[in-house]
Amino acid sequence: MTQYGFGREVRLLKPAEFKRVFDNTELRGSTPQLLVLASANSQHQSRLGFVLAKKQIKHAVDRNRVKRLIRESFRHHQHKLESRDYVILARSGVTELDNRQLREMIDALWFRLKRPIHGKAGSKKQFRKR
Repeated sequence: MTQYGFGREVRLLKPAEFKRVFDNTELRGSTPQLLVLASANSQHQSRLGFVLAKKQIKHAVDRNRVKRLIRESFRHHQHKLESRDYVILARSGVTELDNRQLREMIDALWFRLKRPIHGKAGSKKQFRKR
């Protein structure tokens, strides 16, 4: 049976790990309430970190609810995601969403972020000089 835990090995814990994702963002997905940044890692599994500022989410109970729902979604999707580090940033308005809306939103973001970082050759736009 597949284990869907959320132990220390699947969390971003050190400031240097967060900084690497911010400095080397290869994929991003966003909604008006959430931003997800992704960067390839050398681990054999995906890892998750949160940046939920008190300025955006005033009450601890709301921050904990958002983290709990995102962690649960990540646990169910981590075996489908490539080995990347993901950082979730909350924007204002995330607390107005109910649990179902927040869960559907983050599930849709995981689906969008499943695409490979190194896509097809020639996929970058070429600009002509005038």
